[in-house]
Amino acid sequence: MAETTVRHGESGGATRRDVLDVVTWSAVAIGAGTMVWPLISSMNPSADVLALSSTEVDVSQVPEGAGITVMWRGRPTFVRHRTPAEIEEAVNTPLSALKDPQTDAERVHPGKEAYLIVGGNCTHLGCVPLGNKTTDDRGEFGGWFCPCHGSHYDTSGRIRKGPAPLNLPVPEYVFTTDTVVRIG
Repeated sequence: MAETTVRHGESGGATRRDVLDVVTWSAVAIGAGTMVWPLISSMNPSADVLALSSTEVDVSQVPEGAGITVMWRGRPTFVRHRTPAEIEEAVNTPLSALKDPQTDAERVHPGKEAYLIVGGNCTHLGCVPLGNKTTDDRGEFGGWFCPCHGSHYDTSGRIRKGPAPLNLPVPEYVFTTDTVVRIG
């Protein structure tokens, strides 16, 4: 009769060593996570940075035909209350006349076409264009004018003339009430 010997662990079951390996590596993973978590947590933005990530503006204080400049993320942002004539001009501008073609509807919040919110830095070299005050030179197209290099923007913040390659950027924003907008 042939003697058959079965070694410990060859039957397919878990051995004591296998259990110890799982427990050991689990402890190592938990320990590493405990050590790394404070480092990862320290990379979260601080309270003052989070405060700058959005700003609220009461647009009811902006008279029709005028604009204001608010600071958002450390940069100027223009909020313009457009007149019906300015809206009509922006809507009726053919896309073929634009360097960076974009319709007026793509640049305003649906139902709130009277309010245009755009970044306040010229897309040429980052200057701050004139045009938010009613006494400012608004350029040939009634929007904004950058006197540093001669860029002219229309009433929708689209580049029409000059060295700037792109329209004034439209930040993410939402109307929280009929008159309050949260930018960012």
